Amino acid sequence: MGKSLSIGLFGDSILKGVQINPVNKRYHVDNHIDIEMLSKSYSMQIKNYSYMGCTVTKGKKLIEKRLETNIECDAIIMDYGGNDCDYNWNAISENPKMTHLPNTPIELFKETYYSIINMLKGKGILPIMTTLPPLEPRRFFEWFCRDLNKANILEFLGNVNKIYDHQESYSRIIEEIAHETHVPLIDLRESFLKAGNIGELLCEDGTHPNTLGQKVITSSLNDFAYRFMLH
Repeated sequence: MGKSLSIGLFGDSILKGVQINPVNKRYHVDNHIDIEMLSKSYSMQIKNYSYMGCTVTKGKKLIEKRLETNIECDAIIMDYGGNDCDYNWNAISENPKMTHLPNTPIELFKETYYSIINMLKGKGILPIMTTLPPLEPRRFFEWFCRDLNKANILEFLGNVNKIYDHQESYSRIIEEIAHETHVPLIDLRESFLKAGNIGELLCEDGTHPNTLGQKVITSSLNDFAYRFMLH
């Protein structure tokens, strides 16, 4: 047996394992993504460098900083897009007729992801991307816009389902980037859609996976590792 593979997880609150505390309704880390099982099953050392609120631009800086400290990584799994596609809902609530851009406009999102991939390949590190778990738009709207002018936000959106469509468009871009750069892709979105009722897999905010959802992530990572490592 050779040395175990070293894997870094770089993403946002989804891979960090953030959930909503059902009592005080605040976000906290409650991570049931079974990294320990995956590490033992495939002789890997997995370290989680994800943090809440991370976008692809912040992620690039974080990866660069970690690599400067000479962390050993054979591969880096990246889960970005959820915060990138999000909007400043407060600004939209105050003035829905203005032009409002996502936190990371799509072209910058693509450009930055390509840059990270090229950087990692140049260092001999395998980049691995993940698609975005789907969100539940009505629950998302009620949570993030609960103290805002919902009528104004709906004027901007057209309808609540646009929240789903917009987030999905970023996930599609991730698929395109992975295909164009020949980077392995972990299709978390497909795993969630196959698992059944999306609402049962997400927290009250309609976007963070709950414990059941985190088990779907574990299963998706396990399926990918099985195919990638053993075949």
